[in-house]
Amino acid sequence: MDVTTRTEGFDRLVEPFRAELLAHCYRMLGSAHDAEDLVQETYLRAWRAREQYDATRSSPRTWLYRIATNACLTALEVRGRRPLPSGLVASRAPLDPLVRGDEVSWLQPLPDALLDAGDPARTVVDRSSLRLAFVAALQHLSARQRAALILRDVLAFSAAEAAEILDTTVVSVNSSLQRARARVKEAGVRQDELGEPSAAEQRAWVDRYMRAFQRADVEALKRLLTQDVIMEMPPMLNWFAGPGNYGLFMDWVFGKGGTDWSVREIAANGQPGFAAYQRDGEGYELHTLQVLTVTAGGISRNSVFTDPAVLASFGLPPRLDDAGEEPEPGAADAMSSGPRAGM
Repeated sequence: MDVTTRTEGFDRLVEPFRAELLAHCYRMLGSAHDAEDLVQETYLRAWRAREQYDATRSSPRTWLYRIATNACLTALEVRGRRPLPSGLVASRAPLDPLVRGDEVSWLQPLPDALLDAGDPARTVVDRSSLRLAFVAALQHLSARQRAALILRDVLAFSAAEAAEILDTTVVSVNSSLQRARARVKEAGVRQDELGEPSAAEQRAWVDRYMRAFQRADVEALKRLLTQDVIMEMPPMLNWFAGPGNYGLFMDWVFGKGGTDWSVREIAANGQPGFAAYQRDGEGYELHTLQVLTVTAGGISRNSVFTDPAVLASFGLPPRLDDAGEEPEPGAADAMSSGPRAGM
């Protein structure tokens, strides 16, 4: 068998699992960029070990998950956890000075588009298990506890399969799983509830929020929030809770940044959101990316991101023209670009 034939056979074997492996590495690492790198590492390791793969002992999926999980565990030996501000520091008053936490590696959102890129296996990815609140809760677990919980409760591997993937015993897997479930419960996250309401209902809430945001209508924004709503905005350490505090902060944002905004829909972590563009001269400049958690009672969390690497991963244009459209190539050469720091 020539090299081309072997390569084509290998690709057919492993390619259908790319999207779910990306989701798995993201849950483990909390970084879209790191997850993409680890999927590439997984495929490289799999290619090098292809002659040792025994289809009579494990399925291609189990084999790939073993490689991917161990690659993630190795990576986590030198990487710290990736929190959100609400899981790291105490809340602050909404008008306190913004304080940057540049020394922290923050949890990053995962663009839904990365899971939809023509992958035939995209329908098997459980988007509810990618919710920011759940992935943030995973960051409180040790690496092996994280792996055990994901393999058993998210991916539904049996205890024996998880033990094979982790190269350990069923007793060890069950022990790690028990501790992991207790820690996630302490964080107040119930993964089985994260898919509600429907995607269409979530989008409707967010569309109303976007219209109010464009009008700089703070009272309309507050009417869309739950009583326990949280706003956080890494890399800023500041975060706060409640519609009153939320409204005070948005008054400050619109007072500082003006009341002329343009918005674009985005989707991340199976959640709706939008990119906000602030008026800047003859057009609009990319300001923030906002991922919203929507419950039946309204918007319960707004996770706001300004990191240029995060914004770039969504393929967002840095500038929009005066009509709120993406400029023609070359039309924005004279315009300054780049996201602003903070809100």
